[in-house]
Amino acid sequence: MLNAHNISVSFGGNSLFSGITFKLTAGDRVGLIGKNGAGKSTLLKIMAREMACDSGTLAYEKDTSIGFLKQDIEFIAGRTILEEAYTAFTAIKKTEHQLAEINEQLAVREDYESAAYMALLHSLDDLTHQYELLGGYHYQGTTEKILQGLGFQRSDFAKRTETFSGGWRMRIELAKLLLQQHDLLLLDEPTNHLDIESIIWLEQFLKSYPGAVVLVSHDKMFLDHVTNRTIEISLGKIYDYPKPYTQFLAQRAALKATQLQAFKNQEKEIKQTEQLIEKFRYKASKAAFAQSLIKKLEKVERIEVEMDDPAAFQVRFPLSVRSGKIVVEASGLGKRYGDHQVLENIDLLIERGSRIAFVGQNGQGKSTLARVLVGDLAGEGHLQLGHQVQIGYFAQNQSDCLDPEKTVLALMEASATEANRTRVRDMLGAFLFSGEAVDKKVKVLSGGERNRLALCKMLLTPFNVLVMDEPTNHLDIASKHVLKKALQQFEGTLILVSHDRDFLAGLTSRVYEFRDKKIKEYLGDINYFLAQHALDDLRAVEKRTETSPATEKKPPNKEAYLENKESQKQARQRANKLTKIEKQIADLEKELLDLDAAIYENAMEVSENPTFFEEYQAKKERLDTLMDDWSTLQEP
Repeated sequence: MLNAHNISVSFGGNSLFSGITFKLTAGDRVGLIGKNGAGKSTLLKIMAREMACDSGTLAYEKDTSIGFLKQDIEFIAGRTILEEAYTAFTAIKKTEHQLAEINEQLAVREDYESAAYMALLHSLDDLTHQYELLGGYHYQGTTEKILQGLGFQRSDFAKRTETFSGGWRMRIELAKLLLQQHDLLLLDEPTNHLDIESIIWLEQFLKSYPGAVVLVSHDKMFLDHVTNRTIEISLGKIYDYPKPYTQFLAQRAALKATQLQAFKNQEKEIKQTEQLIEKFRYKASKAAFAQSLIKKLEKVERIEVEMDDPAAFQVRFPLSVRSGKIVVEASGLGKRYGDHQVLENIDLLIERGSRIAFVGQNGQGKSTLARVLVGDLAGEGHLQLGHQVQIGYFAQNQSDCLDPEKTVLALMEASATEANRTRVRDMLGAFLFSGEAVDKKVKVLSGGERNRLALCKMLLTPFNVLVMDEPTNHLDIASKHVLKKALQQFEGTLILVSHDRDFLAGLTSRVYEFRDKKIKEYLGDINYFLAQHALDDLRAVEKRTETSPATEKKPPNKEAYLENKESQKQARQRANKLTKIEKQIADLEKELLDLDAAIYENAMEVSENPTFFEEYQAKKERLDTLMDDWSTLQEP
């Protein structure tokens, strides 16, 4: 599918990576990892043909199609979600247009016996067959299924894309890529804007994806569940292993230990050689020997080892005074935005030391409740904070509150106290701000860097209740490790809004699920919640993707065979019914469009036809009935 050979890229005279060689085939699901600035996004752009490499070759199989999910996307204003998603089906929509043109010609022609009329009928037959092969009778149902899998409600489909946030528009773009079924799918941080349910759905989808997938992600659990291969970019080279992320780490650690030992041995040999050169280079009798040592040293290929950051275990959130036993007490709590009720009749009691996760689909009120608790939003009902409660709050847009004209170091020092001022540089280093990076102005930092700086700034202020809304967005794995370690050591009350399961694992002991304006409590960690949730709502998803080894090896008995045969028969019958209904729906929609045009263009003639509106209403009612039948058949 793709063969990359000796790929090299430099920026400003500095080599990003050099001599990279790898091959991708169908079924590869690759996790592309590496530190910030290693070149992951650059390599994706090169594979997507959006950027040229300095040297090397990229060879693709003939007609290989590529889908690339980028972080910066643009939509044409005025389209609904469904209309935007349907743009994924270029060939189908083109065929639809051709079919419509032929049907229009057939409707007005009366030369039924002519060769031209027969040619139109043949073209109609050919295009209808092509339309069926392209999936023209199924694409609308498939589109709705994928949009719903990514968290959209059916009621959202008719809304315009510009009314949704950037995160939701990213989901629409992801849906389009999944619908197009590319040979090679390139995904840059696909889970950043997804809730847990949507991430689980995407995992199942990508596991069975027939083409090749290359994804950049900082979600370790997502990488483990989806990938079967890991490519790490480190110090301009790649390390390619046929293993998912966690298994890769174990092998990579063994390799790094070997590299480190080889590095130490080489350093020792180089030092000994340099000592000999220094000893003999000024002696006439040994000058030739010294020169040979110098030439030998120049030819040595230096071993490089990427070292881990030792500062990652030294960050702590400072605890202020001890709060009362009851931290938050709420009853009948609610919140609405205009006519839209987000939360309703919420009863909540949070005690000192609780460690809570807010989870659920986007738009269900997680961030809203967090903002109400910290006083950022006014809610309905009763809300009482406990004695001596001091809240630290990290919002999703926290990084937007930083002074853009200050440098990283000046911003931190301005917020520091006498007690922690001397630790400012160490804290910045733990969040990957070191050397010249501390002198950069905030306005030139990337979104991820600003997010890290906002988190680091929080460490300067003591509190006893910490509320954090999606704190891991845009954080790389090293930074998330820093944050998780600090939160594990925090002795106060913790409330986290997050979709990052690996981050939440072992960090909270209680989960509140947000659904249908209510919250449901689970007395356990995120893994317990997911196990319960899988049993309740995601059983079908799990059954589609998981098969017991014992079941695979056991030959089917006659009863099971007949049951499976009957099930397949019913599935075929349902598929045939769906195809027929979808064809009828398409024809009726076309007829109604023509009638609408007639009403608009020939209102006088229409008004004089006594049966026109009766026929028009009958067609609309028939369409509604067909849509209901279609929805019923779509249900499992």
